[in-house]
Amino acid sequence: MPTSFLEIVELPDGRIELRRAEDEGSLVTLDFSEDAKAFLQGQHVEVAKAMLSVGVQMAGRLAEGEPEKDDGPRILH
Repeated sequence: MPTSFLEIVELPDGRIELRRAEDEGSLVTLDFSEDAKAFLQGQHVEVAKAMLSVGVQMAGRLAEGEPEKDDGPRILH
């Protein structure tokens, strides 16, 4: 993926998107349930920022050819 500025946008329907600043297309969309928003006490945007930040860092490492560590079985929750 070419280098570009990324932005995190909260949409009117409450979903949170990561997209290129010069593009309206979504790269990633997060949609927190009402239960999750209540549990996070309104801080879901901050949680989304942290999640997306880690994801972008991981994608950058993978793009640079840094191999993913394989420490055993992967459990996806």
